[in-house]
Amino acid sequence: MKYVRFERNGVPCWGVVKGEDVLTLSRPPYEALDYDGGRLPLCQCRLLAPCEPSKIVCVGKNYAEHAKEMGAEPPGFPVLFLKGVNTLNRPEGAIHAPDFVEQLDYEGELGIVIRRRAKCVKVKDFSDYVLGYTCLNDVTARDVQRHDGQWTRGKSMDGFCPIGPWATDEVESDALKLVTRLNGKIVQQGDTADFITAVPQLLEFISASMTLEPGDVIATGTPAGVGPMIPGDVVEVEIEGIGILKNQVI
Repeated sequence: MKYVRFERNGVPCWGVVKGEDVLTLSRPPYEALDYDGGRLPLCQCRLLAPCEPSKIVCVGKNYAEHAKEMGAEPPGFPVLFLKGVNTLNRPEGAIHAPDFVEQLDYEGELGIVIRRRAKCVKVKDFSDYVLGYTCLNDVTARDVQRHDGQWTRGKSMDGFCPIGPWATDEVESDALKLVTRLNGKIVQQGDTADFITAVPQLLEFISASMTLEPGDVIATGTPAGVGPMIPGDVVEVEIEGIGILKNQVI
């Protein structure tokens, strides 16, 4: 299924995509699907990020080639950081950096939306805790990241985490092709088969240290090819079997 959040009369609502329509839900789909009988054309829905996370847990350098382009050796274990919930952005939402940011980078990634509370999850059970997979852009103020010597400020500015267009359980995480396009030109190409740490092991590693709540997001890392965006640019993150997340820089 493809789970969406969208605005209806200014109120966030949940739904399930069926063909060209959205079947509306009376509550979030984490525990069960509770259809309320509503049906809307998908093209008329203003989509929101397909989750309401309490935290966004990000994995750094999960592709060996990206680690090398950042001047580092591939790590021997998952390197984690957090993005604040203020970074959450929607499909088609504008990406805007403060005026002092001199280099604004895209980072296309596979996102995982958590279904239920997860603590000390075992690899064999990981799928029980996944609502679905989505496209994500880990927008980064690269010059700020370099200046600070750590990642919090450069990664956590307002709107720096577009997610969408939906979360789907119709794919497996082990071999998904990812492409990032800037103004229609391919700038990143990756495959989740090349993850240093695969999704089941990531969920076990992360949940050993922190409890994940329904709606939380794991950003699984970006492939090589990260680079700058400027106002007017359109960035698209497309993942096989999921869809396209599109945003414009203003």
